[in-house]
Amino acid sequence: MTQYLDFEKQLADLEGKAEELRAMAERDDDVDEQARALDQKAKQRLQTLYKNLTPWQKCQVARHPDRPHCRDYVRDLFTEYTPLAGDRNFADDHAVMGGLARLDGRAVVIIGHEKGNDTKSRLEHNFGMARPEGYRKAIRLMDLADRFGLPVITLIDTPGAYPGKGAEERGQSEAIARSTQRCLRLGVPMVSVIVGEGGSGGAVAFATANRVAMLEHSVYSVISPEGCASILWKDAEKMREAAEALRLTAQDLKRLGVIDRIIAEPVGGAQRDGRAAVAAVGEALTDLLGGFAGMDPAAIRAERRQKFVAMGAKGLAA
Repeated sequence: MTQYLDFEKQLADLEGKAEELRAMAERDDDVDEQARALDQKAKQRLQTLYKNLTPWQKCQVARHPDRPHCRDYVRDLFTEYTPLAGDRNFADDHAVMGGLARLDGRAVVIIGHEKGNDTKSRLEHNFGMARPEGYRKAIRLMDLADRFGLPVITLIDTPGAYPGKGAEERGQSEAIARSTQRCLRLGVPMVSVIVGEGGSGGAVAFATANRVAMLEHSVYSVISPEGCASILWKDAEKMREAAEALRLTAQDLKRLGVIDRIIAEPVGGAQRDGRAAVAAVGEALTDLLGGFAGMDPAAIRAERRQKFVAMGAKGLAA
Protein backbone atom coordinates (compact mmCIF):
# COMPACT_ATOMS: atom_id res chain seq x y z
CA MET A 1 0.00 0.00 0.00
CA THR A 2 1.38 3.40 -1.02
CA GLN A 3 2.24 5.73 1.87
CA TYR A 4 1.52 9.31 0.86
CA LEU A 5 3.36 12.34 2.21
CA ASP A 6 1.58 15.47 3.42
CA PHE A 7 2.06 17.36 0.17
CA GLU A 8 0.76 14.42 -1.90
CA LYS A 9 -2.86 14.71 -0.69
CA GLN A 10 -4.32 15.64 -4.10
CA LEU A 11 -2.36 12.82 -5.72
CA ALA A 12 -3.67 10.37 -3.10
CA ASP A 13 -7.27 11.48 -3.85
CA LEU A 14 -6.81 10.99 -7.59
CA GLU A 15 -5.19 7.57 -7.30
CA GLY A 16 -7.73 6.49 -4.71
CA LYS A 17 -10.67 7.41 -6.95
CA ALA A 18 -9.03 5.66 -9.92
CA GLU A 19 -8.66 2.50 -7.82
CA GLU A 20 -12.31 2.62 -6.79
CA LEU A 21 -13.41 3.01 -10.40
CA ARG A 22 -11.23 0.10 -11.51
CA ALA A 23 -12.97 -2.09 -8.95
CA MET A 24 -16.27 -1.23 -10.65
CA ALA A 25 -14.94 -1.58 -14.21
CA GLU A 26 -15.99 -5.20 -14.69
CA ARG A 27 -19.61 -4.11 -14.81
CA ASP A 28 -19.27 -0.88 -16.76
CA ASP A 29 -16.91 -0.04 -19.65
CA ASP A 30 -17.52 3.69 -19.18
CA VAL A 31 -16.22 3.45 -15.65
CA ASP A 32 -13.03 1.78 -16.91
CA GLU A 33 -12.48 4.69 -19.29
CA GLN A 34 -12.96 7.17 -16.45
CA ALA A 35 -10.41 5.25 -14.36
CA ARG A 36 -7.85 5.47 -17.18
CA ALA A 37 -8.48 9.21 -17.45
CA LEU A 38 -7.90 9.61 -13.71
CA ASP A 39 -4.71 7.52 -13.95
CA GLN A 40 -3.39 9.85 -16.63
CA LYS A 41 -4.31 12.90 -14.57
CA ALA A 42 -2.59 11.42 -11.51
CA LYS A 43 0.54 10.67 -13.57
CA GLN A 44 0.70 14.26 -14.79
CA ARG A 45 0.14 15.53 -11.26
CA LEU A 46 2.97 13.32 -9.97
CA GLN A 47 5.39 14.59 -12.62
CA THR A 48 4.53 18.23 -11.92
CA LEU A 49 4.74 17.74 -8.16
CA TYR A 50 8.18 16.14 -8.21
CA LYS A 51 9.62 18.68 -10.64
CA ASN A 52 8.96 21.47 -8.15
CA LEU A 53 9.71 20.04 -4.72
CA THR A 54 10.76 22.50 -2.03
CA PRO A 55 13.79 21.66 0.15
CA TRP A 56 11.48 20.69 3.02
CA GLN A 57 9.47 18.42 0.75
CA LYS A 58 12.72 16.79 -0.38
CA CYS A 59 13.50 16.13 3.29
CA GLN A 60 10.17 14.34 3.60
CA VAL A 61 10.84 12.29 0.48
CA ALA A 62 14.37 11.41 1.68
CA ARG A 63 12.87 10.07 4.92
CA HIS A 64 10.09 8.07 3.25
CA PRO A 65 9.98 4.60 4.87
CA ASP A 66 9.49 2.85 1.52
CA ARG A 67 12.75 4.10 -0.04
CA PRO A 68 15.31 1.32 -0.62
CA HIS A 69 17.63 0.81 2.33
CA CYS A 70 21.19 -0.48 2.53
CA ARG A 71 20.07 -4.13 2.69
CA ASP A 72 18.12 -3.66 -0.55
CA TYR A 73 21.17 -2.27 -2.35
CA VAL A 74 23.41 -5.04 -1.03
CA ARG A 75 20.90 -7.72 -2.04
CA ASP A 76 20.28 -6.41 -5.57
CA LEU A 77 23.67 -4.95 -6.59
CA PHE A 78 26.32 -7.09 -4.93
CA THR A 79 27.23 -10.75 -5.09
CA GLU A 80 29.14 -12.94 -2.63
CA TYR A 81 28.33 -10.54 0.19
CA THR A 82 30.06 -11.63 3.40
CA PRO A 83 29.01 -9.53 6.41
CA LEU A 84 31.64 -8.62 9.00
CA ALA A 85 30.51 -7.64 12.48
CA GLY A 86 31.87 -5.94 15.57
CA ASP A 87 34.46 -3.29 16.36
CA ARG A 88 36.80 -5.71 18.23
CA ASN A 89 36.44 -3.45 21.23
CA PHE A 90 32.92 -3.14 22.63
CA ALA A 91 30.06 -4.49 20.50
CA ASP A 92 28.45 -4.77 17.08
CA ASP A 93 26.37 -1.76 16.06
CA HIS A 94 23.38 -2.85 13.96
CA ALA A 95 22.89 0.68 12.63
CA VAL A 96 25.97 0.07 10.46
CA MET A 97 26.30 -2.94 8.19
CA GLY A 98 29.29 -3.85 6.10
CA GLY A 99 31.50 -6.54 4.70
CA LEU A 100 33.15 -7.95 1.60
CA ALA A 101 31.29 -8.26 -1.70
CA ARG A 102 31.60 -8.10 -5.46
CA LEU A 103 30.20 -5.37 -7.71
CA ASP A 104 30.13 -6.53 -11.34
CA GLY A 105 32.70 -9.15 -10.40
CA ARG A 106 35.08 -6.67 -8.73
CA ALA A 107 35.90 -7.26 -5.06
CA VAL A 108 34.96 -4.30 -2.85
CA VAL A 109 34.29 -3.40 0.77
CA ILE A 110 30.75 -2.13 1.35
CA ILE A 111 29.72 -0.06 4.40
CA GLY A 112 26.31 1.50 4.96
CA HIS A 113 23.70 2.74 7.38
CA GLU A 114 20.65 0.52 7.82
CA LYS A 115 17.44 2.07 9.18
CA GLY A 116 15.14 -0.95 9.05
CA ASN A 117 11.75 -1.17 7.36
CA ASP A 118 9.26 -1.87 10.15
CA THR A 119 8.95 -1.04 13.84
CA LYS A 120 10.89 -4.07 15.05
CA SER A 121 13.78 -3.69 12.60
CA ARG A 122 13.94 0.10 13.06
CA LEU A 123 14.41 -0.40 16.78
CA GLU A 124 17.01 -3.10 16.15
CA HIS A 125 18.94 -0.81 13.80
CA ASN A 126 18.39 2.28 15.98
CA PHE A 127 16.82 4.13 13.03
CA GLY A 128 20.20 4.24 11.28
CA MET A 129 21.82 6.30 14.05
CA ALA A 130 25.27 4.84 14.68
CA ARG A 131 27.01 4.60 18.05
CA PRO A 132 30.82 4.79 18.49
CA GLU A 133 31.20 1.07 17.85
CA GLY A 134 29.52 1.54 14.44
CA TYR A 135 32.19 4.03 13.36
CA ARG A 136 34.93 1.84 14.79
CA LYS A 137 33.55 -1.10 12.83
CA ALA A 138 33.70 1.07 9.70
CA ILE A 139 37.32 1.97 10.48
CA ARG A 140 38.15 -1.73 10.84
CA LEU A 141 36.60 -2.44 7.45
CA MET A 142 38.48 0.47 5.85
CA ASP A 143 41.74 -0.89 7.34
CA LEU A 144 40.91 -4.22 5.72
CA ALA A 145 40.20 -2.55 2.37
CA ASP A 146 43.51 -0.65 2.47
CA ARG A 147 45.48 -3.79 3.35
CA PHE A 148 44.11 -5.78 0.43
CA GLY A 149 43.71 -2.97 -2.11
CA LEU A 150 39.91 -3.11 -2.28
CA PRO A 151 37.77 -0.08 -3.24
CA VAL A 152 35.41 1.17 -0.54
CA ILE A 153 31.74 1.89 -1.24
CA THR A 154 29.60 3.60 1.40
CA LEU A 155 25.82 4.06 1.36
CA ILE A 156 24.65 6.88 3.63
CA ASP A 157 21.17 7.09 5.12
CA THR A 158 21.15 8.45 8.65
CA PRO A 159 19.52 11.34 10.54
CA GLY A 160 22.86 11.65 12.37
CA ALA A 161 24.99 9.92 14.98
CA TYR A 162 23.17 8.61 18.06
CA PRO A 163 23.15 11.37 20.73
CA GLY A 164 22.63 9.13 23.77
CA LYS A 165 24.54 9.33 27.04
CA GLY A 166 26.20 5.93 26.59
CA ALA A 167 27.43 6.85 23.13
CA GLU A 168 29.00 10.05 24.44
CA GLU A 169 30.63 8.15 27.32
CA ARG A 170 32.20 5.72 24.83
CA GLY A 171 33.69 8.52 22.72
CA GLN A 172 31.17 9.33 20.01
CA SER A 173 32.86 12.48 18.71
CA GLU A 174 36.31 10.85 18.76
CA ALA A 175 35.00 7.84 16.81
CA ILE A 176 33.41 10.09 14.16
CA ALA A 177 36.63 12.11 13.83
CA ARG A 178 38.76 8.98 13.46
CA SER A 179 36.39 7.54 10.86
CA THR A 180 36.60 10.78 8.86
CA GLN A 181 40.39 10.74 9.20
CA ARG A 182 40.53 7.12 8.02
CA CYS A 183 38.52 8.02 4.92
CA LEU A 184 41.05 10.72 4.06
CA ARG A 185 44.04 8.39 4.49
CA LEU A 186 42.73 5.52 2.36
CA GLY A 187 45.04 4.51 -0.45
CA VAL A 188 42.18 2.88 -2.36
CA PRO A 189 39.28 4.56 -4.22
CA MET A 190 36.31 5.49 -2.06
CA VAL A 191 32.88 6.24 -3.50
CA SER A 192 29.94 7.35 -1.36
CA VAL A 193 26.26 7.63 -2.24
CA ILE A 194 23.70 9.45 -0.11
CA VAL A 195 20.58 7.36 -0.72
CA GLY A 196 18.27 9.06 1.79
CA GLU A 197 19.29 11.33 4.66
CA GLY A 198 22.88 12.47 5.05
CA GLY A 199 22.75 13.94 8.52
CA SER A 200 25.55 15.74 10.34
CA GLY A 201 28.92 14.22 11.26
CA GLY A 202 27.31 10.80 11.23
CA ALA A 203 27.16 11.09 7.43
CA VAL A 204 30.48 12.89 6.90
CA ALA A 205 32.30 10.07 8.73
CA PHE A 206 31.31 7.76 5.86
CA ALA A 207 31.30 10.28 3.00
CA THR A 208 34.76 11.87 3.04
CA ALA A 209 35.33 10.14 -0.28
CA ASN A 210 36.98 10.61 -3.67
CA ARG A 211 33.52 10.77 -5.24
CA VAL A 212 30.24 11.62 -3.56
CA ALA A 213 26.93 11.10 -5.34
CA MET A 214 23.37 11.74 -4.20
CA LEU A 215 20.04 10.37 -5.26
CA GLU A 216 17.96 13.17 -6.77
CA HIS A 217 15.63 13.60 -3.80
CA SER A 218 18.06 12.82 -0.98
CA VAL A 219 19.42 15.47 1.42
CA TYR A 220 22.84 16.12 2.98
CA SER A 221 23.33 18.65 5.76
CA VAL A 222 25.30 19.57 8.86
CA ILE A 223 22.08 19.45 10.91
CA SER A 224 18.44 18.52 10.43
CA PRO A 225 16.02 21.34 9.54
CA GLU A 226 14.18 20.77 12.83
CA GLY A 227 17.41 20.97 14.84
CA CYS A 228 18.52 24.09 12.98
CA ALA A 229 15.15 25.77 13.55
CA SER A 230 15.24 24.92 17.26
CA ILE A 231 18.66 26.56 17.62
CA LEU A 232 18.20 29.64 15.43
CA TRP A 233 14.51 30.43 15.96
CA LYS A 234 13.83 28.46 19.16
CA ASP A 235 10.95 26.95 17.20
CA ALA A 236 11.12 23.55 15.48
CA GLU A 237 8.09 24.54 13.36
CA LYS A 238 10.40 26.85 11.39
CA MET A 239 11.87 23.76 9.71
CA ARG A 240 10.72 24.89 6.25
CA GLU A 241 12.72 28.12 6.50
CA ALA A 242 15.69 26.16 7.89
CA ALA A 243 15.58 23.67 5.01
CA GLU A 244 15.73 26.56 2.53
CA ALA A 245 18.68 28.16 4.31
CA LEU A 246 20.71 24.97 4.76
CA ARG A 247 21.11 24.30 1.01
CA LEU A 248 20.73 20.60 1.67
CA THR A 249 19.34 19.37 -1.67
CA ALA A 250 21.38 17.45 -4.22
CA GLN A 251 20.91 20.27 -6.72
CA ASP A 252 22.26 22.92 -4.32
CA LEU A 253 25.20 20.77 -3.25
CA LYS A 254 26.18 19.91 -6.82
CA ARG A 255 26.18 23.63 -7.64
CA LEU A 256 28.34 24.36 -4.59
CA GLY A 257 30.81 21.60 -5.48
CA VAL A 258 30.13 19.52 -2.37
CA ILE A 259 29.02 16.47 -4.37
CA ASP A 260 30.09 15.15 -7.76
CA ARG A 261 26.99 13.56 -9.24
CA ILE A 262 23.21 13.51 -8.97
CA ILE A 263 21.59 10.14 -9.64
CA ALA A 264 18.13 10.46 -11.18
CA GLU A 265 15.24 8.81 -9.35
CA PRO A 266 12.08 7.31 -10.86
CA VAL A 267 9.18 9.76 -11.22
CA GLY A 268 7.66 10.12 -7.76
CA GLY A 269 10.86 9.21 -5.94
CA ALA A 270 12.77 6.02 -5.17
CA GLN A 271 9.92 4.87 -2.93
CA ARG A 272 7.67 4.33 -5.99
CA ASP A 273 10.11 2.12 -7.89
CA GLY A 274 12.82 0.82 -5.62
CA ARG A 275 14.33 -1.57 -8.15
CA ALA A 276 14.83 1.19 -10.72
CA ALA A 277 16.46 3.42 -8.08
CA VAL A 278 18.79 0.61 -6.97
CA ALA A 279 19.76 -0.10 -10.59
CA ALA A 280 20.55 3.59 -11.17
CA VAL A 281 22.83 3.62 -8.12
CA GLY A 282 24.56 0.48 -9.37
CA GLU A 283 25.29 2.07 -12.76
CA ALA A 284 26.67 5.19 -11.07
CA LEU A 285 28.93 3.15 -8.75
CA THR A 286 30.39 1.15 -11.64
CA ASP A 287 31.04 4.32 -13.63
CA LEU A 288 32.57 6.25 -10.72
CA LEU A 289 34.88 3.40 -9.69
CA GLY A 290 36.03 3.02 -13.29
CA GLY A 291 37.56 6.50 -13.15
CA PHE A 292 40.38 5.31 -10.86
CA ALA A 293 41.92 2.75 -13.20
CA GLY A 294 45.70 2.91 -13.13
CA MET A 295 45.95 5.33 -10.16
CA ASP A 296 48.40 4.43 -7.40
CA PRO A 297 47.62 4.89 -3.66
CA ALA A 298 49.55 8.17 -3.39
CA ALA A 299 47.65 9.67 -6.33
CA ILE A 300 44.30 8.52 -4.90
CA ARG A 301 45.07 10.13 -1.53
CA ALA A 302 46.30 13.34 -3.13
CA GLU A 303 43.23 13.60 -5.35
CA ARG A 304 40.88 13.11 -2.39
CA ARG A 305 42.76 15.69 -0.29
CA GLN A 306 42.71 18.22 -3.12
CA LYS A 307 38.97 17.71 -3.54
CA PHE A 308 38.27 18.86 0.01
CA VAL A 309 40.89 21.62 0.04
CA ALA A 310 39.35 23.03 -3.14
CA MET A 311 35.86 22.74 -1.65
CA GLY A 312 36.92 24.87 1.32
CA ALA A 313 38.60 27.45 -0.89
CA LYS A 314 35.51 27.70 -3.06
CA GLY A 315 33.35 28.20 0.03
CA LEU A 316 35.58 31.03 1.29
CA ALA A 317 35.54 32.71 -2.12
CA ALA A 318 31.71 32.55 -2.20
